[in-house]
Amino acid sequence: MLRLLLVFFLPVLCVLADEQELNAEQWLEKMSQSMKTLNYQGTVAFFKNGRLDTMKYSHSKNQGLEQERLLSLNSPMREVIRDAGTVSCVFDESKKNIVNHQPVSQSFIIDLPIDFSALNTVYQYTLGAEESVAMRFSRIVNIKPTDQYRYTRKIWIDNEHFLPLKVEVYNLAGEILEQLVYTELQLVDKLDTVKVGQHLDKSSIKQIHSIETLPVEEMGFVLKDLPAGFEVVFFTRMEIDNSDQTVDHLLLSDGFSSVSVYREALSEGVQMGVQDFGSVNSFTRAINNDQITAMGDVPVKTVQVIAQGFTQQ
Repeated sequence: MLRLLLVFFLPVLCVLADEQELNAEQWLEKMSQSMKTLNYQGTVAFFKNGRLDTMKYSHSKNQGLEQERLLSLNSPMREVIRDAGTVSCVFDESKKNIVNHQPVSQSFIIDLPIDFSALNTVYQYTLGAEESVAMRFSRIVNIKPTDQYRYTRKIWIDNEHFLPLKVEVYNLAGEILEQLVYTELQLVDKLDTVKVGQHLDKSSIKQIHSIETLPVEEMGFVLKDLPAGFEVVFFTRMEIDNSDQTVDHLLLSDGFSSVSVYREALSEGVQMGVQDFGSVNSFTRAINNDQITAMGDVPVKTVQVIAQGFTQQ
């Protein structure tokens, strides 16, 4: 009788086990959802360009509104808050509040595409080993590009709540460019929303330029040969303080990687070609009386192709 029951139930159990096993893309989708909907806080170490910053991080969602908060633990003391698409940075010593109404990144932890499956032609998602991070069991998800226009990433995702516990970005040689890791993480039922700069005088608030969001067609340039997967996120025109000149800013992204393209009046002595700023690469070229600079956390080839793809209408 026992043998008969095993014969009957074993195939069913195998099917259920297969259904419960998530593939790499499903892990990423669950992580994306958890990052937006859960209330959590912890300590995060950021390593980039040889610099280590340790900060307190929290994410809250109240009445459908998300808020991210970073609080530095070392000098310069500062608090950074992302609230409804606006990023505010309050410096403790100067009591200055700098507000950016058009931030480049969508998260302090990691930028993610809206649709992971839409990038299957430019990224491969695979599952890696299981490891412990911040005393939590996690599963590694490998995000490997299929071309030379972007970097490889690894994400350690919490087995229980599907939050990212660790993120690494590798250059084309396989060396770590950026690393983020939680040293401790707590899930909470509720986190109160923080009001930005509530103790500051209004005169201490500084807006980053005067920014106007415009249709990309008003850029005056045509962008050709854009690397696959990259799309326009926004186009803005910024007024320079104490000047009648403007700077155009076009943000491109494939969801994981982003590239900013700036158009401004040609200046004397500006270095043309490739420049390396640690994890950030840039490429500048002149077009008549304008200079075009593409820069981002991407390989040199990417910024070069994008900048050279600009032509005047």
